[in-house]
Amino acid sequence: MPSELPRNWAVALFNSFDPIDIFGPIDPLFYLSFSRQLNLALVSDTLDPVWVRTASEALNKMNSTFQVSVNPTHTYNKPPKDIDVLLVPGGPGSRLGNVTTTIDFVRKVYPNLKYLITTCTGAGIAARAGVLDGKRATTNKAAWNTITPMGPNVKWTSPARWVVDGNIWTSSGIASGLDLIFAFIEAVYGEKLSHDIQGITEHQRTTDPCDDPFAGWYHVPASGHCNMS
Repeated sequence: MPSELPRNWAVALFNSFDPIDIFGPIDPLFYLSFSRQLNLALVSDTLDPVWVRTASEALNKMNSTFQVSVNPTHTYNKPPKDIDVLLVPGGPGSRLGNVTTTIDFVRKVYPNLKYLITTCTGAGIAARAGVLDGKRATTNKAAWNTITPMGPNVKWTSPARWVVDGNIWTSSGIASGLDLIFAFIEAVYGEKLSHDIQGITEHQRTTDPCDDPFAGWYHVPASGHCNMS
């Protein structure tokens, strides 16, 4: 366990992010904050609400208004002073939206982070920022053929529910971010805390990072090895 535990967490926000990519990991961290001092910043282009909605009106064939928004606390131009852990979500906006400023932000802050975590197609943002070059990483298998070309120098790994390479943790599909965060809490903050929070949330973890049935589901060929480094 690291001697200096990370306290300052930040999330990189953009329109049409996937809510579980963020709120899945944040929920166990919320309970962790009862026993470890944690701070959370939500960072985006502006302080305007960031929306969970279709990335393109052309996709909204049913004219649905099933939407929700969150309010950033900081902007990319004026981020928190110290970020220990940055969480980068995926979602339709990571592929179909304009996330240039998010990519630039990840590239800028990564050298000073203790950890970078991506969920789902958030790996594509990190890949385009260049911070995954030469490292093992994974992403959503349903979007594998779209995301992996974004990082031609990344050691894309399949099958893998999540992958750890140095201080970078990447998870596969949306729900796998929950298993990643429990593994992260266990590795960084301690096994007992991870176990206790698992009980509070009643989440039955997948503890094997290589347990990935969706690689076969989407016919993603095997490449690399998923074991934690």
